[in-house]
Amino acid sequence: KALKNSRHFLAPHKIDETAKLASRHVSLGNMAGEGWFLTGEMVKLIDEGVPNVICLQPFGCLPNHITGKGVMHELRESYTGANLTAIDCDAGSSEVNQLNRIKLMLAVAKKRGPKQEKDEEKSSEGMRG
Repeated sequence: KALKNSRHFLAPHKIDETAKLASRHVSLGNMAGEGWFLTGEMVKLIDEGVPNVICLQPFGCLPNHITGKGVMHELRESYTGANLTAIDCDAGSSEVNQLNRIKLMLAVAKKRGPKQEKDEEKSSEGMRG
C-alpha cells in the first residue's frame, strides 16, 4: 500500500498480473525453477520502462538457468531495446568475469542511451498518428 502512494517507486504487481505478462512468452505450466515467474518479472520491468535487466541466478540451478537464459532471446525479439544478461552467482566463480559481464551490459545500455529510447518513442508515435 505504501508503494502505491510513492512518487519514487512502483508497487509490485499482483501475482496474477505477473502471470499474465509471462503467458505472452511461456506456458504457465512451466514449474521448473522460477518457472514462469522469472519471465513475468523481466517482462514487467521492460513494460515499466526498464530495458536493462540483469538476471542473477545461482550457478548449478539448472531449471533457473534454462528458464532465465532460455527466454532471453524471445524477449529481445519481442521488445526492441531490451538489454538482458544472465549472470551466474557462485562462490567459486570469478568476480572479474561477473563484473566484466555487467560492464559489457552497461556499455550497451550507455551506447543505446536515452537518445535511442526517444527515437523509438517518436517512431511509435508516428505509427499511431
